[in-house]
Amino acid sequence: MHLVQSMAYVNETPWHGLGNQLAANQPLEVWAQQAGMNWRIEETEVRFVSGSAGSSLGSIHAFPEQKVLYRSDTKAPLSVVSSRYQVVQPQSILEFYRDLTEVGGYELETAGVLKDGKKLWALARTGQSVSLKGKDTVNGYLLLATACDGTLATTAQFTSVRVVCNNTLQIALGDSAGCVKVPHRSQFDAQAVKRQLGIAISSWDGFMARTKALAECRVNDNAAEAFFRRVLTYPVSSGQPMPATNDSAIKAVQSLYAGKGMGATLASASGTAWGMVNAITEFVDHHRRARSNDNRRDSAWFSTGAALKQKAWDEAVRLVA
Repeated sequence: MHLVQSMAYVNETPWHGLGNQLAANQPLEVWAQQAGMNWRIEETEVRFVSGSAGSSLGSIHAFPEQKVLYRSDTKAPLSVVSSRYQVVQPQSILEFYRDLTEVGGYELETAGVLKDGKKLWALARTGQSVSLKGKDTVNGYLLLATACDGTLATTAQFTSVRVVCNNTLQIALGDSAGCVKVPHRSQFDAQAVKRQLGIAISSWDGFMARTKALAECRVNDNAAEAFFRRVLTYPVSSGQPMPATNDSAIKAVQSLYAGKGMGATLASASGTAWGMVNAITEFVDHHRRARSNDNRRDSAWFSTGAALKQKAWDEAVRLVA
């Protein structure tokens, strides 16, 4: 089952082959229509029925501390949240990119709805790009996503996509300036978020310098195996005396690194620290066990998969620091 409810895209067909393809440079109104984002999140206080027994209906009471969020078009419920919860509308996600696309040289590439409308996202190319050793192109993107079920703060983050394999990697350089999170107890102020991200435009330059250093950093097989073990050994958790190593994952990433991975034989990746990072990102984005492709994408962008990729990046950067 696909959790991607609806989406639109330009350029290449996305990872799951779903969605409505658009011609380039469409207005945001067309994006809203085609991405299934032309509805509003409505809210009402929680009500409950008390004392109903058998067929007689009891009395209806309000519970004002909580509210129900629901879709304006289908009336389908989305979640129950605290009365202080600040909603971010689907339209606000697209509207965030208006000035960036109209005057900033950005281009919207995908936008859509996950899990019936509980998660919403849009992804735009920033126009920044780096070519490693002439053939291995990595493009810069800005992702904006939110959830209305409490699972995700509204998150704006710079992301890179390696063209040869469509692997994604967040660009957060230590100071995390590449990512801004706005919790739902605060009002989402798009311009303030962009001002905060403004300092992160320079983080692309730092990212580019590091990817080039990783592509120049030669590693032998022993160093590669040690790297994969460090990244794929999970810390001790309660009730578990020893750190757990995921051996099947280590085998899978070693095989991707050794030439099975997309782009693994390029000069920038073969036998280099950049190749090790991409073995992990490809594993997380395309091969890791998941209930569905969409769960895998959700994890790769927002949760355990994203954390694993960040760990791989941090470990690799240590080699060239």
